[in-house]
This record gives sequence, C-alpha cells and structure tokens, in this order.
Amino acid sequence: MLAFLSKISVTCFFASYFVVLVLELLRFFGKIPGRGLAVVVMMSLGLFTHVCYLVLRVVARGGTSEIGLLASWYDWSLLLALGLAICFLSFYLRRPDTVISLFFLPLILATIGLSLAVQPMAPFSRSEAAEAWRSIHGLAMAVGAGGVLTGFLAGIMYLAQSWRLKNKRAGSSLRLPTLETLARLNRQCLVVSTAAVTIGVLAGAIMNLNRWGQVGWTSGGVLFSFGLLVWLAVATCVEFFYAPASHGRKAFYLTLASLGFLVLALFGVLNSSHGRTIPTEQVSVISEDAA
Repeated sequence: MLAFLSKISVTCFFASYFVVLVLELLRFFGKIPGRGLAVVVMMSLGLFTHVCYLVLRVVARGGTSEIGLLASWYDWSLLLALGLAICFLSFYLRRPDTVISLFFLPLILATIGLSLAVQPMAPFSRSEAAEAWRSIHGLAMAVGAGGVLTGFLAGIMYLAQSWRLKNKRAGSSLRLPTLETLARLNRQCLVVSTAAVTIGVLAGAIMNLNRWGQVGWTSGGVLFSFGLLVWLAVATCVEFFYAPASHGRKAFYLTLASLGFLVLALFGVLNSSHGRTIPTEQVSVISEDAA
C-alpha cells in the first residue's frame, strides 16, 4: 500500500482539481446527470492524494535529516492550496447550486503552480522550521481562544436580550443586537475557533516534530489542546446538523462547554513544559531521548 501511495505526485491532485473545474464549467451547457456527485468524488480524490503527498514528504525526511519538516516555500504553498481546497469542498457541500468553484479552483491551481515555481528554493533548517511553526501555532491558538470567548459573550448577550424580550424591556435605554444577529455571531465564532484551533494543533505537532522528532501526545498541553479541538469539531457538527426549537440557546450551551474545554486546555498548557521555555540543557536531553 505504501509503495502505491509513494507514486503520488503533484500531478495527481492538480489533475483532480482541474477536472473539477471542467465539471463546474459544464454547468453552463445545461444540466448533466451526476455532475454534482462527480465534483464531490474528484475533489475528495484530490484532497486524499494532496494529503498523502504531504504526509509522505514528512515521512521521507525522517528524524535524522537536518532539513526541516514542511519547512520550505514549496511545502507552504501546497499547504495553502490544501486549505483552499478544503474550504471549497466545505462550501460546495452546503451550497452546491452556487458557482464558487469559478473563484476557488483557479486560485487553488495557481497556488499549486506557484509551489512548482518556488520548489528550487532551499528549505529551512529544523530549528528555523520549529520557530516558524511555533509562530503559526501561537497565533492560531490565540485566534481560536478569541473566537471561543467572543462566542461566549455573544451567548450571554443572547440570553440577556431573550429575557428582555420576554419581559418586554427591550425598548429600554440599554440596547443590544437582535437575537438573529447574536445567534449568527455565535455560529461564526464557533466555525472560526474550530478552524483556528485545527491549524494551531497541526502547527504545534509539526513544530514538535521539527524540534524533538516526536509530537508528545501525552504532554498535558498537547492532550488538552487536542481535546479542545475534538470538542469544537463536535460542537460545529451539532450546530449545523441539529436544529432544536431554540437555536440561540443551543449555540450558547455549546459555546459554554467550549469555554470549559478552553480553560482546561490553558490549564494544561500552563502546568506543563508545553507552555514554558525549556532550558537548553533540557532540550538536548529531550532530543537525545527522541533520537
């Protein structure tokens, strides 16, 4: 199986995305049975080969190479193209009747083309790569935490506004946004925080691989951050696929639980080496153990 996957090249997912673009252009020539299913299948195939290609690049480098893992402009361009492809498929599954493909797919193909143009550029070392991914990890986790906190505040305001409407006090001098606005903000914050924490956890894993040669899943910070990611993913699915009578209250309870997971994650980070600067002597010991 691994020998078969090792034959995957950039051409595989580039061709898949190009076929999707052609299929989307065919919608202007009339209704074609099965076209939508073909788009989903080809995009899924493209994403699968895209991910496999990047993972195999990491595996091929191994733990002995001085070259950083996913630490070149070539790798980062392909990661950007992968992110755009995932966003496109997510939007397409929700609204297959739109023509967002004509905006996303040319940009995805152009980004892959850019990766080939910058491929000759020398990659960064492991230490440089660890610092770069550390910056991405910190920024993404900060955005994710901000999203959770903003969603929580939106939920608090939703409950306050709901209570005021029931008690006919909404016309007082203290004005709050409408329930629809607050519910929409809560949902948007949930999506943003889920996406940001996903990026943060992946960047943290790559950072640890570059620094120590292992992810360190048993570390408190990593474990709780991954738990937060799993919960946010579950909460996002519940938000979009479960529709009770009170949407705003549902979103608030989900965000409240997300806040609890965020507090646990921060507690785990601050009470482990994950959230503190490790002395040089300790880093060398960890590196020797990982080797």
